[in-house]
Amino acid sequence: MTKWWFLLGILGVLLCTGLVPADESPDAEVVVDDDIGKSRDGSRTDDEVVEREEEAIKLDGLNVSQIKEMREQSEKHVFQAEVNRMMKLIINSLYRNKEIFLRELISNASDALDKIRLLSLTDKSALEATEELSIKIKADKENHMLHITDTGLGMTKQDLVNNLGTIARSGTSEFFEKLASVDAGEANDLIGQFGVGFYSSFLVSDRVVVTSKNNADKQYIWESDSAEFSVVEDPRGNTLLRGTTVSLHLKEEAFDYLEPDSITNLVKKYSQFINFPIYLWTSKTESVEEPIDEDEEDKPAEDAEEKKTDEDEDGEVEEEEDEAKPKTKTVEKTTWDWELMNGNKPIWTRNAKDIEDEEYNEFYKSFTHKSDDPLTKTHFNVEGEVTFKSILFIPDRAPNDMFRDYGKKFDSIKLYVRRVFITENFEDMMPKYLSFIQGVVDSDDLPLNVSRETLQQHKLLKVIKKKLVRKTLDMIKKIAPEDYVEKFWKEFGTSIKLGVIEDHSNRTRLAKLVRFYSSNSDTEYTSLEEYVERMKEKQEHIYFMAGANRKEVETSPFSERLLKKGYEVLYLTEPVDEYCIQSLPEFEGKKFQNIAKEGVDIDESEKAKSRKEEVEKEFEGLTEWLKETALKDKIKDAKVSSKLTDTPCALVAGTYGWSGNMERIMLSQAYSQPGSDSSEFYKGQKKTLEINPRHPLIKKLRTTVDEDAESEKAKDLAEVLFETAVLRSGFLLEDSAGFAGRIERMLRLSMNIDLDEKVEEEPEYDDDDEDDKEEKDDDDEEKEEEEVEPVADDDAMILEDESKDHDEL
Repeated sequence: MTKWWFLLGILGVLLCTGLVPADESPDAEVVVDDDIGKSRDGSRTDDEVVEREEEAIKLDGLNVSQIKEMREQSEKHVFQAEVNRMMKLIINSLYRNKEIFLRELISNASDALDKIRLLSLTDKSALEATEELSIKIKADKENHMLHITDTGLGMTKQDLVNNLGTIARSGTSEFFEKLASVDAGEANDLIGQFGVGFYSSFLVSDRVVVTSKNNADKQYIWESDSAEFSVVEDPRGNTLLRGTTVSLHLKEEAFDYLEPDSITNLVKKYSQFINFPIYLWTSKTESVEEPIDEDEEDKPAEDAEEKKTDEDEDGEVEEEEDEAKPKTKTVEKTTWDWELMNGNKPIWTRNAKDIEDEEYNEFYKSFTHKSDDPLTKTHFNVEGEVTFKSILFIPDRAPNDMFRDYGKKFDSIKLYVRRVFITENFEDMMPKYLSFIQGVVDSDDLPLNVSRETLQQHKLLKVIKKKLVRKTLDMIKKIAPEDYVEKFWKEFGTSIKLGVIEDHSNRTRLAKLVRFYSSNSDTEYTSLEEYVERMKEKQEHIYFMAGANRKEVETSPFSERLLKKGYEVLYLTEPVDEYCIQSLPEFEGKKFQNIAKEGVDIDESEKAKSRKEEVEKEFEGLTEWLKETALKDKIKDAKVSSKLTDTPCALVAGTYGWSGNMERIMLSQAYSQPGSDSSEFYKGQKKTLEINPRHPLIKKLRTTVDEDAESEKAKDLAEVLFETAVLRSGFLLEDSAGFAGRIERMLRLSMNIDLDEKVEEEPEYDDDDEDDKEEKDDDDEEKEEEEVEPVADDDAMILEDESKDHDEL
């Protein structure tokens, strides 16, 4: 029983504990958010919705009900536009170049032909009127009119009103909506997008007349002067069978577009790769053989009778044969006919496997206007985030002005959208260093502005640029080794080096393409991959030396010991080379080392290190004397060198300073600023003088300094050694006059000439002496003239005798 009471007591205690209020707990203070349960994204009460509507449309002095009532009772209007001004804005603001009117009209004609072609896939009767699918251009110079005719879909009366009478209404877009059953790939050939291309006609014409015939309606004429338009049934009846003719009454300043050459150039520039044939009504003069009339034959016959008739039998037989043939004459005749303008087909739309090299070469010559075949090419299609087709070529030689206009706009790559030329200004698609690449890019979904003259800034452009660069570098990499150096590198090597400097994302790929001369061969270039393969065991750096020419770098004091030890050194002899190498932090894990700068350690064995330490101690007095006394303000430090063999000393730049070659390049630039902070910082950095402890001059200098540290002879020798080191290391002398004076002093000493012996003075003349001398000279000249006069006749006689002798000979 006691057990049961105990259990009941425990249950009672637990029950009381559970009923204690939460705010009575001294340790746990719970704060409940007032907005708990409210959520903008979750479920909402009606009150919350009302509150948020009030916040959204609340105006000063008006409540929600008043605003709703105001909106219900307000009058509704559509935005109005003054048609004349709107048309002027479209015509004059959208297009920068008047000549694109022909591109737009041909593109519209191509769309019309594509539409009827697509309809004929499901409706065979669509082509009953005529099966011809073409575009024809005819210039009427007498009436100053230009006609563009196509055999496309044509327009009904309602289409003329809706499509041409409504600005920015695209018939192509409307056609897309109706054409749900046709394959999307087929429909992508249609060009029209914005519905304003037709109005570019008013750029060059005062009045436009459109004659159109659709299979479902009669033939109608639409006419406009850009202010108003009219539509009327064509009184001539069905003259087109099917299609549209756009007739432009050209302005006076646009009469040049009536010339066949102007039309031909525009068609070939913008529309030569349209799917359908484009014809131009043109004339040509040719020689024709015509029979001679009887009246014309009589005159030659009469003339022939007067001539001699004595001929042999063979001649008579031949004459009879000639008389049997009808006599003709050559006449120049002018004939008119339709001439095909776009014979070249867009081969980039075909499969690369089906195209011969000869076709690629002919296509390259046609659009670059060059006579030589390209060095190599690549043909590829890209699908995914952006879809485009492209053919890229490398010319056989570099353009003459490739670096003269470096960084400016270039037109080496042509951009097409659905085979219609858009622009040549392709600087956003290809980096500057690849400006020599030529080719075409054709896409169906590039972002264009309304005028279709320029590209809009879009992320797709970066994708296209990335793909083009990668494909170009792959194309270069695939050039045959025997052609790479001789045909490609000697023409475009500098461009690849500039790419290493400019293109960070492709630097590794470009590094595999660069070539340099090296100590491994006197005539052959080497790649960085080949250098790494030939590196000595435990060699951690790729050594290079930069200079003005090969002889300079080969005889540089910095390369003496490296070459003697069998290390290979890259020779950088072009101005861009050192910039290029500095832009490469490493190659295949090997860092680059400029041997003209600090940090070159060749012998790293323990014996070599200990031997170097002993020599440094031995020459410590000389290095301190050079640093603190003789060359105090000219060098940063003086130390024993481990890379000199035959040279007494050399001047070494700091790790982040200019080498001698770089200093020469920087100071010789046309736009350099010698007094600028940057140039003064790099140029003013003191260098380290490294001495060769085995050279007799250094040994003699050490002995002289040990005997007398204040010796002027020792200081002069140190100065001369320093200045020769400056020149040998490729730097410029600041005090060339002082250096020349010291050399002259040494020459005097070597030739036992007294240092104080002066130059012999030049004799001077007074003004009076000079006048007397001039008068004396004048008198002498007069006497000579008097002596010459009496013998003038004798001289003449002598000359006559000489001429007679000459004639006899």
